[in-house]
Amino acid sequence: MKFTRRPDLDPQTRIYIVMLAWLHQGVYGKMTHIAQYYQISRTFLYQLLLMANLQLETLFSDTKLLFQRDHRHLEQLLLLLRLEGNCSLLSISSILKALEYHPNSVGYLSQFFQSAAQALPSTLLMPSKSFVFYLSDEIFAIHTPILVTIDARSTTILTIELASDRSADTWRVHFEALEAHHFFSLGMASDRGLGLVAGYRAACDMTLWVVDYFHEFRDLFELQHQLERKAYAAIEKEYDAAHKFDHAKSASNLAKRLQQYETAHHACKQAIARYDQLAMLLHLLREALQLCSPHGRLRTREDVRTALTLLVAMFEELDCAAITTTLKPIHTHIDDIVIPFQQAEAIDAELRAVVPHDVLDFLVLAWHHDHLFYQSQSNPKRYHHRERECWLTCAEGLLGKEFDTLKALVFDKLDSIVRASSLVEMVNSLIRPYFNSCKGQITQEALNLIMFYHNHHRYKSGKRPGKAPIELLTGKP
Repeated sequence: MKFTRRPDLDPQTRIYIVMLAWLHQGVYGKMTHIAQYYQISRTFLYQLLLMANLQLETLFSDTKLLFQRDHRHLEQLLLLLRLEGNCSLLSISSILKALEYHPNSVGYLSQFFQSAAQALPSTLLMPSKSFVFYLSDEIFAIHTPILVTIDARSTTILTIELASDRSADTWRVHFEALEAHHFFSLGMASDRGLGLVAGYRAACDMTLWVVDYFHEFRDLFELQHQLERKAYAAIEKEYDAAHKFDHAKSASNLAKRLQQYETAHHACKQAIARYDQLAMLLHLLREALQLCSPHGRLRTREDVRTALTLLVAMFEELDCAAITTTLKPIHTHIDDIVIPFQQAEAIDAELRAVVPHDVLDFLVLAWHHDHLFYQSQSNPKRYHHRERECWLTCAEGLLGKEFDTLKALVFDKLDSIVRASSLVEMVNSLIRPYFNSCKGQITQEALNLIMFYHNHHRYKSGKRPGKAPIELLTGKP
């Protein structure tokens, strides 16, 4: 994206923009509103706010030019601009020059970040054996593959590696390095990358591998979008045909336009019915893949296999030629898809030996809605919150003093079931902006710095507010 200087924004206007941004810090959506109103980027708005904060701190501090006198404070500023602000070296240099801080050259900044990262490892080292569930993926900087493995529970980046290729041997060495650093795999979730899966099985034989549901069913849900677009196109054609029929005058033209409308109307009904049928089956597919039934019973592997087999047969009955090709891999991968429910069966048996059966169903339903609460928006979020509190209240009434202990046990066990590698995709999305700011020219030292920052950066919201990934992994603040 090309940024141009706005000559119509005079200094007084910029001061007013900063004042608005200052007054509305923390107000949801206000920064976007200000940026849209003045037709500026949010990046520029945050840069204005940062520069104003720095100038005010300098103005009202007892010691002027604080950053120049306190070199450590300057280093913290540079790291925040680079890691929290995702600023490029050129942008950081411009900010330092505007604030009249020295040194401020791009060469100095490059040397500073390289020296800061050289002391950081590319793979975490644990003092003793740590059993974790891997989420692994590949991300590309231009054409160079970067291999990433994180812990499923804490989202800690265990290792990040700038690789020459993504072959099975490269991935095998990747996982063996983790074992050498005292990480031992309970299993791995990933997409079906050939080198990734083969390398994991070579390094961690006889361990669990879980296929990622997003990649497994992505083509099927993409087909829904295609049918939706076709349905809207058919509706538009029917509307046009009706409009032409209304304006026909002669008897012959009326008959012709009526036939065209009836043809368009029939095609429209078919397109809408095809979309509705696929949407309903996809809804049933989502429900079938939930860990528990609406009554709170954890689903078994055979139950899910039977449901998937039936749903695939129903998908095949749809009047859609493209769906046959889409369903072929799902047919052959059903055994892999139901693996998480094998874990669920074992956990169900373990919990039923400790928790009363009726109470366990209540706690499973509470966990289910708690899980969906963090994935939902607006109205569904409020619904899942009410349901979670309702089932927790039911369980608390039956358990009494044992409620907190058994609730923590059930939630912890169910959280250990991994069905997707979406968290590693989330980590990749956090890493990607750094690639953009350096135009894809990334080094291993820069990756080490990004990994260190991610692992020690505290989450602001979600299921882990106020916790850093490394704190969740080690249990130590």
